[in-house]
Amino acid sequence: MTVLVDRLNKSSARQSYDPDVDLDWDAPPVPGLWWMQPERMSLYGTPLWDRLTEEQQIELSKHEVASIASVGLWFEIVLMQLLLKDVYRSDPTSPRTHYALTEIADECRHSTMFGRAIGKFGVPAYGPRPEAVRLGKIVPAVLRGPGAYAATLLGEEPVDRWQRDSMNDERIQPLVRMVSRIHVLEEARHVTFARDELEKSMAGISRRELKWHQFVASQAAYVTMRSLVNPRVYEAVGIDPSEGRHAALSNRHYRETIAWMGEKVVPYLDEVGLIPAGGRIRRTWHASFLLRKD
Repeated sequence: MTVLVDRLNKSSARQSYDPDVDLDWDAPPVPGLWWMQPERMSLYGTPLWDRLTEEQQIELSKHEVASIASVGLWFEIVLMQLLLKDVYRSDPTSPRTHYALTEIADECRHSTMFGRAIGKFGVPAYGPRPEAVRLGKIVPAVLRGPGAYAATLLGEEPVDRWQRDSMNDERIQPLVRMVSRIHVLEEARHVTFARDELEKSMAGISRRELKWHQFVASQAAYVTMRSLVNPRVYEAVGIDPSEGRHAALSNRHYRETIAWMGEKVVPYLDEVGLIPAGGRIRRTWHASFLLRKD
């Protein structure tokens, strides 16, 4: 572990971004460019999508990416609370503690970057749905061990995969691409740390404890993925939020996008034993859309 955190600390010192200076906040949007990939949007391929003009589709892409960014911001704040509780109990001279503090600093900058970007978009910070907000208030107080690190990975890795795709797509607004690039580079270190901590925390846990952490991971998967697109985004293009949400959750293209976002983290969590072979917990995974039907 010492070798790993030393490497992460050196990488953080060598290659980190300052969004205040590394992003051109004064550049205007480029007319005609999308704010996220259209084929990754929640209504793509539905009759509701076909009813929209291209201008409306692009407008909806701005609201959807703002929703995802605001959920990301909420998640970063929950994660910082988990990390701060960990640091509070840790040796302040340890390289592991130093990296945890570095990650907290990263997340502070990411949260500021997301908030500033949403403001630049000129749209609401939609945030997660109410059930996710309630969960976010409880989780930092009670969650530790494998469940905490699984939840961390579920908040980071699916969005990371989407952003890796977005940052190299020339159809996308330059500001969104650069926000994605900064987040991807720094989150790679966070994922490495969380995976290592998860594997260590799985050692020696009882069957009963394993069941609890499997449940926590499934709930994190469900709540996070179902919260990415707030139904209120559809009002921006004249679609009733309930109608839009029903169409999105029924949309095979959107379900496939979420499964694609989880193609790295889901097999990993399955391999370490956090996704059971059957039962109610596995059904929750299917309902999150991250796990394709057996």
